[in-house]
Amino acid sequence: MPDDATLGQLGIESAWELTGIYRGTPLTEPSSGVSDEPSVIVLYRQPILFEWVETSADLYKLVRTALVHHVAHHFGFNNSEIEATERKEE
Repeated sequence: MPDDATLGQLGIESAWELTGIYRGTPLTEPSSGVSDEPSVIVLYRQPILFEWVETSADLYKLVRTALVHHVAHHFGFNNSEIEATERKEE
């Protein structure tokens, strides 16, 4: 589950709403080439499983969608661009 600091930073009230997060510098942003921390994608198991139970959606697709969403952030896509792409795939 996401911690309170992460939820506060993102302005999210319920930990059940956050299925994953990308932490790092997108490839589209200038970088000095030296980073103290590597880019990381964290998927939160409990919120994903909660969504699976609540929606009866395919678990594989839920996990894949969350992972692809955060990989897209790594490549510099913003949420609007990602959502537009996801709508095209439906």
